[in-house]
Amino acid sequence: MEKKYRNALIAGNWKMNKLASEVPGFWAELEPKAALAAGVQSALCVPFPLIPAMKAALAGSQVKVGAQDVSAHDKGAYTGEVSAAMLADLGVDYCIIGHSERRAYHAESDELVNAKLKALLGAGITPIMCCGESLEQRDAGVTLTFVESQIKGGLKDITPEQMKKVVIAYEPIWAIGTGRTATAEQAQEVCGHIRKVLAGLYGEELAKGVQVLYGGSMNGKNAAELLAQPDIDGGLIGGASLKMEFADIIGAANEG
Repeated sequence: MEKKYRNALIAGNWKMNKLASEVPGFWAELEPKAALAAGVQSALCVPFPLIPAMKAALAGSQVKVGAQDVSAHDKGAYTGEVSAAMLADLGVDYCIIGHSERRAYHAESDELVNAKLKALLGAGITPIMCCGESLEQRDAGVTLTFVESQIKGGLKDITPEQMKKVVIAYEPIWAIGTGRTATAEQAQEVCGHIRKVLAGLYGEELAKGVQVLYGGSMNGKNAAELLAQPDIDGGLIGGASLKMEFADIIGAANEG
């Protein structure tokens, strides 16, 4: 499907790194570089305590602020949880859900991811819903089937109008933080399949407008090749988003 229907999105995931006090200095160094790619949508998804500092630093910038998780609950006796309304009140634009680390370390199911997605949409925040297979699943040849099940489970009962506000991120677990990246052909195969699944659920017209990102050791050196693929509309960037290399990836998206 033609990319003219979709803008590029480069979203950084800081995971559990940096302090609020480090945000202004980081942005002061990144801003001049990131400004060179004004036509690319970009966001920095940071730990909860860093959100106010990041929001202040990015004021007036095109770069948006994102969170890394959200509670499925609106409010109540859920110690340690953060609701979508709380994120919206802080001015958060994006939120990652269903990241493989959340699925692995906190046993998050497709059903829980679905509930979180609905909570974010209700608060006006754009969800970045992650999916991806393990090395064992890839070696067993069930990648496409497994990812399709995650997509369908995460999007259960989501209407076409709601789907227009959802971003999908394909992140093969075996390529996250390992330095091992899926080849451009491997990444395209799965991202293309994701779009076919979306077309089956919502029709081709809607599916061709959904941003599908690739996450998994994307960096300044391999970004251009990955982003040149027809169904890869951007990246969910881990380690490289903590460095000035993040600007190089934004630049690669701008050139593509």
